[in-house]
Amino acid sequence: MLNLEFFGTRAVLTLDRPPANAINDAWLDHFHEALDTVEALTQIAVLHLRSAQRLFCAGADLHLMSASIESAEGVDAMLAVAEGMQQAFDRLAALPTVTLAEVGGAALGGGFELALACDLRMIADEAQVGLPEVRLGLLPGAGGTQRMAALCGAPTAKRLILGGETIRGAEAVALGLAQWSAPAAELPALAHDKAAALAALPAAALAACKRCIDLASPPQPAGYLTELAETRRLYASEPTRTLVRAFISKRKT
Repeated sequence: MLNLEFFGTRAVLTLDRPPANAINDAWLDHFHEALDTVEALTQIAVLHLRSAQRLFCAGADLHLMSASIESAEGVDAMLAVAEGMQQAFDRLAALPTVTLAEVGGAALGGGFELALACDLRMIADEAQVGLPEVRLGLLPGAGGTQRMAALCGAPTAKRLILGGETIRGAEAVALGLAQWSAPAAELPALAHDKAAALAALPAAALAACKRCIDLASPPQPAGYLTELAETRRLYASEPTRTLVRAFISKRKT
């Protein structure tokens, strides 16, 4: 499901839950275990996230959504996953280790929220990324509204989130949502080289720089709480349920 490897001061976390690295409770447990290990090793300078699948990460598990959408108890279960994703991605963002997401394939919804929680993003030119939840009557409930707005500004975040837009790697760089883009065939080598170059720098200095930069954009707890409250309200609405049912049915065919 998740494979953590170490190469000197560089850690590589490979997402490997076929077919799309969908996120559920077990995935989150494994993710926290990986972060526990990285946190305990203070010599690690860089955590490089990548995928062994065609997609980077598809976000919340469709089977969980399908089982949850029909009942109040199910809505609670989905909200618990959204809250768990918020907490896991917050923890990733707060690591003293520099984090680099190598996005070689599609990263939509929660998958892109995972990438946005990293310090640095390198996205394939061909990869589709975005937060299109509004198309399903939902919102990016794992910190996406907050992180996207912080990275590219409210006007661009509104354009992308309210319009349910997806974009490619080069445009993500142009909008401030990623630092680099490259053809998919070249991305793994480029991401490896960038992670290795960062890992050659003093881990303590990188952590200190990251702490100071993060103080310029403190998190807004009210924003994350509002995401969860609005997610609950939307999941409980029949128009959203209708859209989610149709989406799941289409994906199954």
